[in-house]
Amino acid sequence: MTDRETAEASPPTPQAITVEDVRHDDEVRQFVRKADENLAVLGYTEHGPRHAGLVADIAQNVLLRLGRPRREAELAAVAGYLHDIGNGISRLDHGIAAALIAQRVLERLGMPPDEVVEVMCAIGNHEEEYGEPVSALAAAVILADKSDVHRSRVRVIDPTTDDIHDRVNSATRRSFLAVDPKAKTITLQMEIDTGTIHLMEYFEIFLERMVMCRKAAEALGCRFGLEINGTQLL
Repeated sequence: MTDRETAEASPPTPQAITVEDVRHDDEVRQFVRKADENLAVLGYTEHGPRHAGLVADIAQNVLLRLGRPRREAELAAVAGYLHDIGNGISRLDHGIAAALIAQRVLERLGMPPDEVVEVMCAIGNHEEEYGEPVSALAAAVILADKSDVHRSRVRVIDPTTDDIHDRVNSATRRSFLAVDPKAKTITLQMEIDTGTIHLMEYFEIFLERMVMCRKAAEALGCRFGLEINGTQLL
């Protein structure tokens, strides 16, 4: 075997892969694009580069604000960016599919196995059906994903739509996940146009997600809160 053949057959040297490496990888771009296209056909809100990037940024910020190691926060960002790429295959069990796709991508890029498995775990635990905040990364991705409620995710703004998810997102003017390390609180602050929807519609579709956020915050040693239009509800 020649030196070149030996080099090509050898796995890449483990290195500190960043969220920017992942964001600009062509294979990742294609999976993010296809995932968003599939969900558009099914009538879901936006799940493309905007959502992936925002979840990555929020997950990273949550851990940094809580004083967690910077590398851990970077891995949370990586998991956040990749968490929905399984939708490129199917909506069903997309978190598990995303974790498996991410494994191949991250190994190809050269991420060490101990980091790969942590990212896979966070991705595979972000959905309500079976997800649990079993690690700091998983907790951060859950909080970041579930806090992205905003009118910019709605593909066609129509206040008369029968889709409750579109109505709730359309009515949401602002959402922000506030982390207070001193008070040990993580609060989802939202501004909702109650002339467009009734607040009960929000809880009708998002209560399960808020319960998941409470568990995630507790896993990080914090209390979870929900504030809508300046009023603390949880």
